[in-house]
Amino acid sequence: MVYPALINVHDHLRGNYLPRVGPKTGSFYLNWLPWDNDLKSSPTYSERSNLSVENLYFLSAYKNLFSGVTTVNDHFPHELNRELLPRLPIRAFQEYCLAHECSSFDLKWGDGIEIEHKRALERDWPFITHLEEGFDSESQDGVGVLDRLGALDSHCLLIHCIGFSDADIKRVAEVGASVSWCPASNLFMFNATCKIRKLLKAGVNISIGTDSTHTGSVNLMAEMRLARETYRNLYGEELDAKLLTDMVTVNPAKAFRMADRLGSLEEGKLADLLVLKARKDDAYENLASAAMEDIELLVMEGRPLYGEERFTGLFGDMLPLGYTIVKVGGRRMFVIGDPSGLYAEIRKKVGFGKKLDYLPFEAGA
Repeated sequence: MVYPALINVHDHLRGNYLPRVGPKTGSFYLNWLPWDNDLKSSPTYSERSNLSVENLYFLSAYKNLFSGVTTVNDHFPHELNRELLPRLPIRAFQEYCLAHECSSFDLKWGDGIEIEHKRALERDWPFITHLEEGFDSESQDGVGVLDRLGALDSHCLLIHCIGFSDADIKRVAEVGASVSWCPASNLFMFNATCKIRKLLKAGVNISIGTDSTHTGSVNLMAEMRLARETYRNLYGEELDAKLLTDMVTVNPAKAFRMADRLGSLEEGKLADLLVLKARKDDAYENLASAAMEDIELLVMEGRPLYGEERFTGLFGDMLPLGYTIVKVGGRRMFVIGDPSGLYAEIRKKVGFGKKLDYLPFEAGA
């Protein structure tokens, strides 16, 4: 079955290392700040420091690629990623403006909310920020902060939004802002997620993002399955498979202001394609339950990135330079770059056979 390649609306490409870092057993965070402190004092962070920033970015690119993703947003300031993003094997675009969050204790990314938002309007880019990622009074005023600054509109892509009130939802819907739903990260850190059914009923444009593996799912396919399970647990009903598909295709394309190029299989758009094994008759249900082992082919702008060896003919007579072979689920797969060599390098740097669940092969395989 053929689909538009998937879009991961929210990730942090220097943060995809394992295991996850979270609250002590039996407790949860009030907001994101104590988690950030826990992360930076954790064994995971210490072990991660053995790797170069380049290592982390390429690991993150493969985390996404091996789950059918060709487009991702790296939610970090441009000065931290502008040299690396163009080198990655997938599309980690640079056309965005940002803030870290909208509180007095945020990390002060970018040039300030008002300047970044104005720049987004001038360039027709998304303005991307975490918002209301917590339950203290200041975190829960995120929509109010943006509104008072004149920075709440359809250019906004708001991440997490777990503290939204009904009034916040109504206001976000009124202005046409988009929301990134990251249920795995939310539940792990806070034992709660956004009011997803109310957001959907209000007509808010919702996309699914992984967040980094420090708190989120191992990849976007796992996040999709968890999103459906979460919706079922919260509301006792199924999240429609077509709606779920939209949340990783057309909806994030709209949020990124790239709907003219990405998100659907239409003449005139970029040829970003995902081919999956047909395990279910319904195409949407097939994607909703897919895993890494179900990918047969992934194409970005007409160029195969990853696929079963039987598709090598797409290149002509032989696999071109710049590709390697890995074995996934017993199948020989070509892939752009050398993720197996990267995996071996990571293990050498940390000094043991590190397991990263988003890489579906063994180093050296």
